[in-house]
Amino acid sequence: MTLKRICLLSLGLLAIGNLDISAAFAHEGPDPIAHWRMIDRDVDQTTGKITATIGPNATIRVVNESPRNNDTIEINEERGLMCRDPFAGIVVTQGSPAGWTMPKRDFTVVAWVSVDQPQRWGGIVGQVEDTGSDEAGWILGYNERYFTIGLRGSENDDRMTYVTGRTQYEPGRLYHVAAVYDGELTQLYVNGKLDAQSTSESGDIVYPNDRPIALAAYHDSNEMNSHRGAIREIKLFDLAARPAWVEHDFSHDQRLTSLPIELMVEPLDFIIEPYLQFATQTSITAMCRTNRHAQAVLHYGPTDECEESISVDAASVLHQIRIDSLEPETQYFYRYTLTTENASDGTPKQETIESKVGIFQTAVREQTPFAFAVISDTQSNPTVAGKLAHFAWEQRPSFLLHPGDLVDTGGNDSHWTQQFFPSMSELIRNVPFYPVLGNHEQNARNYFDYVALPDPEFYYTYTFGNTQFFMIDSNRNVDPESEQYQWLDKQLAESRATWKLVCHHHPPYTSDADDYGQLFKTNVSTRGDMRVRKLVPLYEKHNVDLVWNGHIHSYERTWPIREGRAAASGAPIYMITGGGGGSLETPGPIRPFFMNTVRRGHHYSMVRVNGPTLEIQVYDLDNRLFDQLRIEKSVD
Repeated sequence: MTLKRICLLSLGLLAIGNLDISAAFAHEGPDPIAHWRMIDRDVDQTTGKITATIGPNATIRVVNESPRNNDTIEINEERGLMCRDPFAGIVVTQGSPAGWTMPKRDFTVVAWVSVDQPQRWGGIVGQVEDTGSDEAGWILGYNERYFTIGLRGSENDDRMTYVTGRTQYEPGRLYHVAAVYDGELTQLYVNGKLDAQSTSESGDIVYPNDRPIALAAYHDSNEMNSHRGAIREIKLFDLAARPAWVEHDFSHDQRLTSLPIELMVEPLDFIIEPYLQFATQTSITAMCRTNRHAQAVLHYGPTDECEESISVDAASVLHQIRIDSLEPETQYFYRYTLTTENASDGTPKQETIESKVGIFQTAVREQTPFAFAVISDTQSNPTVAGKLAHFAWEQRPSFLLHPGDLVDTGGNDSHWTQQFFPSMSELIRNVPFYPVLGNHEQNARNYFDYVALPDPEFYYTYTFGNTQFFMIDSNRNVDPESEQYQWLDKQLAESRATWKLVCHHHPPYTSDADDYGQLFKTNVSTRGDMRVRKLVPLYEKHNVDLVWNGHIHSYERTWPIREGRAAASGAPIYMITGGGGGSLETPGPIRPFFMNTVRRGHHYSMVRVNGPTLEIQVYDLDNRLFDQLRIEKSVD
C-alpha cells in the first residue's frame, strides 16, 4: 500500500481555531444515521443478521463471504460479538432504508471494541479502497499497536492519509474509539481523549466504487483482514462532534474499560494443512501453518510410524522443516506434531495437535521414468481447482508444476488459506509443487512466505530425473540486459539434461481474442506478450523443448517454432495451460501460424518422461482426454 501515515504526539501543535468545530454538536447531540449494537436482541444467531437500531441492517460473514448460517455466533453480555475464526467481518446492506447514504463530508464514528490479535491493517468500520494508486473512502481501524483513522478528501491528492494515535492498546481490553472529520480537520479519540489529529485531508470524502461498507474487517479489493476481538457497538453520524461530546459519550459506559482483559484463545488448529516443497534426490521440505504460535516436530520415515523426527524449538505460526540425508526415488511417510508453549499466549494449558500422515517420494535418478501434473491459474475457484487436483492425484504424478496465478489476489491471505491450499491439499500433501509468480500474486509477501524455493525464489531451477526445469518471473524484466535473462542464458548453456523445460506465467504466443488485441473488432494483435517474447531467442539458441505458460484462461499448444515460423520438429513448443479455475477466455476468430490445438475449458495436463520419450496428455473437467502429444528425441 502507498499511503501517507501521520502520527502526532504533540497535539497542541495542530490545535487549529480551538477544538470546537463550527459544525459540531453538543452533549445531547442528534441521532446517529446508523447504529449497530452487537447484543443478543439485535443479532440473529441462526442467520447472522444484525438488525440496526438506526440505519441499514448488516450480515455477519464467514471467510468465503457467504452468510454465516449456523448457531455458533457467540455474544458476550458485556463485550458484544466475539469475532474469531472463521469470522470474516460484517457487511452492511446498502441502499436500505431507502435514501440512506454514507456521510458526504462531516462525520463522526464511534465504536466500543477490543483487539485480541494485532495486525498491520485492522478494520473496525469503513468503506475503503486502498490498492496501489486507487485509494478512496475512510476506515476506522488499528495497526499492530495503535488505533488509526484513514480517509481521502477531494481537495488533496489521490492517496489516503492515515492518522495514527499515540495510546497503545492492550490486547483483550475494551476501548471507546472515535474519529471526527469536518472537511478540514481529522481527529482520533481514544477513551474520550484526543489522541491524534491532522489537516492533511480536506474537502468532501471520495468514496470507492463497488466496495461494501464493512464492520469488524479491513475489506478492500485485495485484502480481507478479519477482526479478532470483540465488537460491542458502532455509531455513525453525519456531523462533526465537539471534543466535549466525545468525552460525554465515552462517560456513559466508561466502566467497560475496567473490565478484566479477556483474550479469546481459539483451540490450536491448522490454518494450512501440511504440504510439500522442493524435492531433490536427498531432501524435501514440509510446511504448514497454525492459528497460534506452536513448536513443531516433523516425524518421518519409511513406514507410517514415522520413526525419525526433526524438532524446532522456536514457536511460530508458519512451520517449514527440511528433511535431508534421504535416499533417491524412495517413498517416505511424514506428519507434523505442533505444541503450544505453556501459557505464552494466554492459554491456561499446553495443547498439542497432530496432522494426518502424508506420503512423498524423493526425486528419481536420471534414467528413471517419472510424470508430473500441470495446473495453472487456479485463482479464486477452489471448486474447479480442487476437482482438477483430485483427478491429477489419481494419476499419481511425481510433482505439480504451477505456471502462476495460484490465487486471485496475492495480498489477500484468505485467498491462500481458504481457497488455494484447501483445494490443492489432497495433491500437494503427497507431492511437492513448483510454482512461478503470476500477475495475480502481486509479488505479495504471502507468496514468499508460503513457498520454500532456492534464492531468490522468484526465479530458480531444479532437476528431476533427466529433465531440468527453469522457472522465471515474467512480471519482472526479462530483456537481454536483465538479471533473469542473463541467469537463464547461463543456466541453459550449462545444462546437460535430456529435456529442458521453461515455465513462466505470460505466454510469448497466444491466439487469445482480447489480451493482446481486440480480434473480434480489429485484426491488430501482438498474439502474445512482447516483453517475454524477448526470451524466445534463448529458447531456440539452447534447444529448449517446451515452454509452459498460463495467464490466458484456456488451453493452447503451438507447433514447434523457430525464427518466427512453424517448424516440423527440433524447436520449442509453447503450452498454455491456464484452465485451472479462472474465468474462461476465448480464442480469436482466425488460426495464426503457430496454433496446433486450442480449447476453451478448464483442464489439467499430465506429462510423462521416459528417457528420450516425452508424452503429454490433457484432460477436461470431466477427466476426459482431449489432447495428446508424443515427442521422441534421438540420443547419441
